[in-house]
Amino acid sequence: TLVLFEFSGFYGRPWSMEQRKELFRWLQKWDLNTYMYGPKDDLKHRLLWRETYSDQEAALLKSLVQAAQNCGVEFVYAISPGHDIIFSSTGDVELLKRKVKQVVDLGCKSFAVLFDDIDHSMCHADKEAFSSFAHAQVSVANEIYQYLGEPAVFLFCPTEYCNSLCYPCLTKSYYLKTVGEELLPGIRVIWTGTKVVPRDVSVESLEAVEDVLKRSPVIWDNLHANDYDSRRVFLGPYKGRPSSLIPKLQGVLLNPNCEFEANFIPLHSLATWFKSGRKARNQKKDRGNYSYLDTVVAVVVVVVSPEHNGCLTEPDDTVCEAETSYSPQEALNMALQEWMKEINKPFLPGTTGRQVLQSKMATFETTSSSVPNSNLDVRVTNPGTDSVSPQCNKTSPLRVESEDMASPADQWAFRAATKTKEDDPDTRTPNEFHSKHQKDSRTGEEAQPLCDLQKDSSPDSNTETSMCEDEELSKKVDQLTNEKRISECPTAQQRMLPGFLTEADIRTLVELYYLPYDHGEEADNLLREFRWLNDNRDYVSASAKKSEGQKVRSVEWRSRAQKFCCQCEKIAILHGRFVTCVNRALFYDLYPYIWDMRNILLNASAFIAWLGCRTNSSPIFLTVDAEPWIYRGGLSGEFQVMLPVGNHNELFNHPPPLLPVSTVYTVRPFLHKDKYTMIVCILYMYKGNIYILALMEVLAMPSLSGRLLGSFLTLSPEYCFILETEEALCGYAAGALNVKTFLKKCETSWYPTVREKYPRPPAATSLTLTQGAMMFFHTEKLAFPESLLYHFPSLIQLDVLPHVSDPSVGRSLAVCLLSALKANGTLGVFCEVSPTDKRRIDFYSRLGFLEIPTMELPVRESLILARLL
Repeated sequence: TLVLFEFSGFYGRPWSMEQRKELFRWLQKWDLNTYMYGPKDDLKHRLLWRETYSDQEAALLKSLVQAAQNCGVEFVYAISPGHDIIFSSTGDVELLKRKVKQVVDLGCKSFAVLFDDIDHSMCHADKEAFSSFAHAQVSVANEIYQYLGEPAVFLFCPTEYCNSLCYPCLTKSYYLKTVGEELLPGIRVIWTGTKVVPRDVSVESLEAVEDVLKRSPVIWDNLHANDYDSRRVFLGPYKGRPSSLIPKLQGVLLNPNCEFEANFIPLHSLATWFKSGRKARNQKKDRGNYSYLDTVVAVVVVVVSPEHNGCLTEPDDTVCEAETSYSPQEALNMALQEWMKEINKPFLPGTTGRQVLQSKMATFETTSSSVPNSNLDVRVTNPGTDSVSPQCNKTSPLRVESEDMASPADQWAFRAATKTKEDDPDTRTPNEFHSKHQKDSRTGEEAQPLCDLQKDSSPDSNTETSMCEDEELSKKVDQLTNEKRISECPTAQQRMLPGFLTEADIRTLVELYYLPYDHGEEADNLLREFRWLNDNRDYVSASAKKSEGQKVRSVEWRSRAQKFCCQCEKIAILHGRFVTCVNRALFYDLYPYIWDMRNILLNASAFIAWLGCRTNSSPIFLTVDAEPWIYRGGLSGEFQVMLPVGNHNELFNHPPPLLPVSTVYTVRPFLHKDKYTMIVCILYMYKGNIYILALMEVLAMPSLSGRLLGSFLTLSPEYCFILETEEALCGYAAGALNVKTFLKKCETSWYPTVREKYPRPPAATSLTLTQGAMMFFHTEKLAFPESLLYHFPSLIQLDVLPHVSDPSVGRSLAVCLLSALKANGTLGVFCEVSPTDKRRIDFYSRLGFLEIPTMELPVRESLILARLL
């Protein structure tokens, strides 16, 4: 059986020439022998098939052909003229011959003519010349095959290339019957299986195909192709194809992942599968059963043999017992062990594809930049010297010094960051806050709650006294925010450790991104637990009356919820480790996927934590037995569907940040103890108005987007979430399910309390900042028209520290809040934003919020942004 590897069928980002040559080395190493070229970025393969290659293009293609042959790999050139060829045109056929003749002159000996994914209709001239579409295709394929001298490897891809595309079905398809009868017997026909991406391929299905095509097919396997879904990559082993298929095949084409580095396990396991079928083939030959297929196998099947210096030879009939059966799990374990030898090598993607740093002792210094728009930068240092950049930071992403290493498409990840972080507190990241929850980081003592810091204040206190107390609090907050991190720069050995991935890390990544129809064990467990926790939320419903048995189940629910959240945190930590891995080629190819998984599990874990103390309605589960692209997203998509706002793709689908960071973020429900750390976060956001904020205990803020935060925390804490790192809180989201009820409670309970504590300032021509803030509670009365509240009954506000460079965590924070509101029945949400606050306007716009006209609203200096849920 001939085993081929098909790189070029996908529609994703093209591989470089160097990556293709690296592929040839893989194929040679693993005894895979054929490569088919037909990338969609080569316009002269499909769209401009009539045009010959320029001298420069021909030189590159020739070097690729030679590189394949040097590794003992058969190079198959594929051409796809079907979308606009006039089959009856002598001119078009001659142009096709001219094109393949040019490729022959470049050293290529094997070809493929592809008619997949094209319209069945024919032009008027073709209808007059041919009795059917199949006759037209077969006529051209046969003529090209004979023109080339009937090469040993010549492939034909029909338009009906799987059962699901056959009309009316496989056994009754006139098109395939014509192909089988009229196509010359030396031409091999490509077939994908029962579907474009079949879960399994059986011997019985291949026998049915052979009966129609009058020959054994070449399987074009899309098991690992991921070009149809930008949120999926398939790292799992070759599966669902028993090795007993091999005697029934003339070859296997494996369509790969778009990302080069993602194909190590698929290719390695394919090689294991191929070897496992040798005994079945040899046993068939020993019985003297020499069918036509056996003759083709004896003549054509080639396997690279290292001891023959890359020469093409017939496969060795000596087969060890271990090769007689195939286990996908064992194949995965073998591939993982070998891949780990490559994982922690400092490969860099660049214009030549896959580069490795020349210095064996090169180490990587981890640094971070507080500049949101700066790009990832990797700096290589010499461990033999003591010179270490003062900017090193244990939680920061990897940097690469040269930006020339990357192609224009790669430079987002490797442009050097030029701006450095100084001691100015306004340029520091939230990680530099040493205010972890209830502890003062300088002394280790319990931090006083804000209300205790002002316990001596009274409504009768004059403004001067209040301002003095505010200054004391301000100094305390400044001591927290201005404190420098005192740590010794790590040694070269220590700098390398965060960038190394373990086999457990990679196995987790593989299980999260396994195969189109299967998740790995760890991913299945995550999904199963999330479903169970969702389905059994009534066990922890605050409104339900619980029996003794229900109380036991409530304990079980909380225990499983805690384990689920821990598993989600494990993925967040893996994301942080992945950002700092030394293999930047691997990082560049797979980062968008692990980043997406981190985000969706951040939402899922926060939602489960919220369920543990709140009530809401049940989500709708969607399942379908169809091609894997019908419901996109893979594991991420399945989690998304189970969130109350999961049908709003614009909340989830967004590109990864320009500056990947290794910081581990957590989103969780607001707790009362968070109030003190929350003020530190908000003071940092609005540092210019520190006295106002200190005085109001986070109850009033001069910004329109924040003036109701105190009322949210007091009257609607069940819809408040915080975003935090291991070091500090760095964002919040708050909302009210029913604005009418919420505003009534504000007027009857919250505003009176605040007015009593902060009395109306005496009349004056000019008010201090503090007095101006106090006036808000004595003069303003929020009101919204019925026409707005009818469609958008819920009010929200959200903010994240401006130095949080990963915008996706802000989105995750918003998704958690919107999920909680939607789960309890809201139809839509709105927020108030200052017209000059471009950052927030842009953020909400990307979440699908639109400006609501304010003709019916009272005169106000804010914009109303809203969206339906």
